Amino acid sequence: MALDQSFVGRTYPPTAPYEVGREKIREFAEAVGDDSPAYTDAEAAKALGHPDVIAPPTFVFAITFKAAGQVVQDPQLGLDYSRVVHGDQKFAYRRPVRAGDRLTVTSTIEAIKSLAGNDIVDIRGEVHDEAGEHVVTAWTKLVARAAEEA
Repeated sequence: MALDQSFVGRTYPPTAPYEVGREKIREFAEAVGDDSPAYTDAEAAKALGHPDVIAPPTFVFAITFKAAGQVVQDPQLGLDYSRVVHGDQKFAYRRPVRAGDRLTVTSTIEAIKSLAGNDIVDIRGEVHDEAGEHVVTAWTKLVARAAEEA
């Protein structure tokens, strides 16, 4: 059954602040195999004009995807998460994520489509720092595969 189009435009409350730590950045950079010194060495980051180490561009996926959970878990939407696969991800940055940032994410359903029985949900996550400055926008596409016929 197709998801309700009236959910397009629905915005969910901001998440609790997530504090970005140097160690989390280092661990993430190591996990993705990016050895840029800007991710692990404060002096190298400062030489590039940053106040502290910065995070790799995909670092915010962890917090924006978790925030998208508000959409996924909305019982009124009725998305069957057991059938969901991650379809796409993109980011538009205003500035890099930095160690010490306290970030919140506000998720909005941008689009709901039905294609060959699959439900496709596009979620926009607006990430702001503690001062309210916009840091990055993340778009997540989730695909709920069609139920198999008996």
